[in-house]
Amino acid sequence: MKRFILFFAAIAIACAGYAQEQRTISETVQDVIMTRRSIRKYKPTPVGRDTLELILQAGINAPNGMNKQSWEVRVVDNPITVQSFKDAITQANPGNKMAGGCFRGAPVLVFIANDSAYDCSPIDCGLLAENMILYAWSMGIGSVCLGSPVRFIESPENPDCKAIRDVREKLGFSEGYNMIICIGFGYPDETPKAKPRDKSKYVFLD
Repeated sequence: MKRFILFFAAIAIACAGYAQEQRTISETVQDVIMTRRSIRKYKPTPVGRDTLELILQAGINAPNGMNKQSWEVRVVDNPITVQSFKDAITQANPGNKMAGGCFRGAPVLVFIANDSAYDCSPIDCGLLAENMILYAWSMGIGSVCLGSPVRFIESPENPDCKAIRDVREKLGFSEGYNMIICIGFGYPDETPKAKPRDKSKYVFLD
């Protein structure tokens, strides 16, 4: 009888420990999601490639339709290359004052392209991006989602600009893949407050 009591006591302790662990995981995930902010000011500290590799691994483990993994990702973390992209965008879009600052000072740029042959690919790419953003934040690395670099590169004011053609060539996305988003990563140099969210956007249906 004593053995049975000890056995069930051990099970109860194990279950309690598991429940506490699950609560801790849940609280950690919630904290990452609720504290994440878009960062538009970064420290000059570089993000190591080992760290970027972890972020990318988190990204490609995102849920995606039929496991097609219908994305392509290009990472630009060389300061010289980042500057060359910035210069090319400025040169190709001389009439837009925002062109030169479209990367928001992020030291790492991640460009994502979707498979135009698969209608759910934009959703897959969004899930990929969110995984990377949240995992990066959990390691103290900020991010910002950027649409303007895509427009400035894909639809520049001066489409004949050689510099912007060179940028497209360097990115080297496969035929049939369209660049859909750019994400800037880096160590935050600001702590922006949360912006209000509209709870009326979700509705429970009886």
